[in-house]
Amino acid sequence: MTTLYDVVVKNRHVEGGNIAVMEFESANAEVLPQIEAGAHIDVHLPNGMVRQYSLCQNPNQAGKFRLGILRDAESRGGSISAFDDLKDGMHIQVSAPKNLFPLYPAKHTVLIGGGIGITPLITMAYQLAHEGASFELHYCGASEDRCAFVNEIKNGELAPFTTFHFKSEGASHRQFFEASIQDIDVTSHIYTCGPVGFMDWVINLATTHNFPQAQIHKEYFQVETDTSGDAFEVIAERSGKIILVDAGETILQALAKQGINIEMSCEQGVCGTCMCDVIEGEPDHRDVYFTDEEKASNEQILVCCSRSKSSRLVLDI
Repeated sequence: MTTLYDVVVKNRHVEGGNIAVMEFESANAEVLPQIEAGAHIDVHLPNGMVRQYSLCQNPNQAGKFRLGILRDAESRGGSISAFDDLKDGMHIQVSAPKNLFPLYPAKHTVLIGGGIGITPLITMAYQLAHEGASFELHYCGASEDRCAFVNEIKNGELAPFTTFHFKSEGASHRQFFEASIQDIDVTSHIYTCGPVGFMDWVINLATTHNFPQAQIHKEYFQVETDTSGDAFEVIAERSGKIILVDAGETILQALAKQGINIEMSCEQGVCGTCMCDVIEGEPDHRDVYFTDEEKASNEQILVCCSRSKSSRLVLDI
């Protein structure tokens, strides 16, 4: 069962025109847990949705969680509610920090953020700076006035480690990295977060320059999901039910129609909340949560987006 904390919204303000920066502090005597670089929390929003947002703060700041949330015009309701509805003094619930994007020890670390994707990387940068580690932070965006945390970075301890790549100032992150990646030692670890196309380009560049997959780390905020394909059967072993998953239907939707409700959140194969163990059959993995090795093992599946390559899938639910 997920541990939830009652928190109160503090110091909410807008940066970059459409990014709500806010802090959460405990609403009672319960102390919020220490965070790790790369961690996120589940936020239970006023509209009933639950969404994941990366923690963006100095990890030494105990007793509070800080977020930067972009109001996405293409939102399915999560970021719009977070931006429009969360106000100073409001009481909500959040989960304990979870870390799917951990920071690994390395001789040198390269952090590359695109737009709001800078949020988890800022926390990583603070931790690396405090450890006296070798690292560089790259902030890519359309313009300074459309980005958050710029003043904090420019005027704080991260400034010596940071390069800004703003298109409005004539910068091209692609030209920069195409030229500079040859000077980055292949033992370095690369972390990227941002729009899907941005991240895919960074990952492809690193891969083609012989960086091992184990040293290329990514975190997706939002992806397009494809649920097309033929119908198949899911056997819910513990529930004793056989469920038909129609073409274009998710396993999650089909299970819910039969009264089997799985905990879920992002519904895009990003967060891992709806993970189920596979007993038999071959999943058709369509998530960005599992590594290639984990997908090949076929031991687990995310039922919000993935389907089945076999006609029957037996799940431990």
